[in-house]
Amino acid sequence: MADKSILAVTMPKWGLAMKEGKVGDWLIGEGEEVDPGDELVEVETDKIASAVEAAHSGILRRRVAVPGEVLPVGALLGVLAGSDASGSKIDSFVADFQENFVPEETGEEDQGPETQSVETGTGKINYLRQGEAEEAAVLLHGFGGDLNNWLFNHPALSAERSVYAFDLPGHGGSSKQVGDGSVVSLAETLHEACKALGIEQVDWVGHSMGGALALQTVKVHPESVRSLTLIAGAGLGTEINSDYLKGFTGSQSRRELKPHIELLFNDPGLVTRQLLEDLLRFKRIDGVQDALQTIMNSFVRDGQQTEKWRDVLENKTIPAQVIWGATDRIIPSAHAFGLPRHVQVQVLENYGHMVQMEGATEVNRMILQFWQS
Repeated sequence: MADKSILAVTMPKWGLAMKEGKVGDWLIGEGEEVDPGDELVEVETDKIASAVEAAHSGILRRRVAVPGEVLPVGALLGVLAGSDASGSKIDSFVADFQENFVPEETGEEDQGPETQSVETGTGKINYLRQGEAEEAAVLLHGFGGDLNNWLFNHPALSAERSVYAFDLPGHGGSSKQVGDGSVVSLAETLHEACKALGIEQVDWVGHSMGGALALQTVKVHPESVRSLTLIAGAGLGTEINSDYLKGFTGSQSRRELKPHIELLFNDPGLVTRQLLEDLLRFKRIDGVQDALQTIMNSFVRDGQQTEKWRDVLENKTIPAQVIWGATDRIIPSAHAFGLPRHVQVQVLENYGHMVQMEGATEVNRMILQFWQS
């Protein structure tokens, strides 16, 4: 019988398409105590580099994976256990795991959930649903992103909700028709998509421009909002890094794009070559450049955000929380201060604009606790 006090640290599955990851540097030495959320080892995928975090308390008794190795999802990276577990027990645990480990199948029948689409009056909206709960939540990414911006959050949040991650109009697999590109029109399209899917009284979670879309939804359709979570949300102030928006929109090569994408993260080392290639591939799709330019022109003028929805948070009937990375270089975290007292505010040190990716464990915990309360 397996010793339940000995726990495996395994290669995670970040996103539906991930099959393997390249092991980077270990961040914890053998014999060191860890708590849930502590970063153990770096892993690079074809999408992004990140750190594997401890899911349990314990002592890192064995570092099994070697930096530079490419291992499949589920492979053994290391072992957590208490000090009372003997070295021979750790050896047996590792040997048993390695002998019995079978990488996940890659056939079509094992692909898991796939993206779907819903038609609206202004075109198709692409989405990915995970979870089977009766209550629903919607995830809205920011300018230039797509539903994969939630790859570290979607599975965890789907334990409590049926979670729909949308590609915004003009983004990802959604229609590239964006009308006047205004927050008002984009938010109306997403509200229409929710109605077509039959989801009402939704927990809205919006990142960056997605936050402004969620605020607009609260303003016009408060009956459709059960709660509101804004992550580095736009629409709470005027300041914004317009040079980033222009640089992202105008970049046509990896060399041009890289310094702008690095601004999104506190740790620029998280930006991989593949991430840049994927963004460039998206930007070269017919209609994307015009869509991005139209949205940006509507959203920013003279280097500032054109509209504010800060007063929307005065609505005390809708629970709201705001999460921000303290080192955000796109929208200043100062926008999180001075909000109505009933709004829960969390500013997380050492994370940037993509705090939901860099600090996924903390952000997921905050959202789930917020929903439960």
